[in-house]
Amino acid sequence: MTSHIAAVTLVVPDYDEAIAHYCNGLGFDLVEDSDLGNGKRWVLIAPPGASGTRLLLGKASKPEQVARIGDQTGGRVFLILHTDDFARDHARFSAAGAVFIEAPREEPYGTVCVFRDRFGNLWDLLQPT
Repeated sequence: MTSHIAAVTLVVPDYDEAIAHYCNGLGFDLVEDSDLGNGKRWVLIAPPGASGTRLLLGKASKPEQVARIGDQTGGRVFLILHTDDFARDHARFSAAGAVFIEAPREEPYGTVCVFRDRFGNLWDLLQPT
């Protein structure tokens, strides 16, 4: 038997605002945007060139969900994004409103730094060695 994680849900305040930030700003691809009725959509995004796990944008619809926007992991880094060009993506993400909360640093595993996206989620931007 073979299994893999197909998608991870990212709770957001609004579908279109999230698509604008992640796709237009950070350069992710919009993989699918299907209307499910009653204000729900199936919105999958992925970094350019990705062939694995996708992000499913889930619009918060209850107070408990709204409270989790930007803090799905209790203040820890939530997502790790590998890149083949750290400088390019660092510049693009900065211009798109991502806030880098530390300076880039060299680690044995690569060049890395933590950024906060528009909604408060913490990410590692990592160019592996």
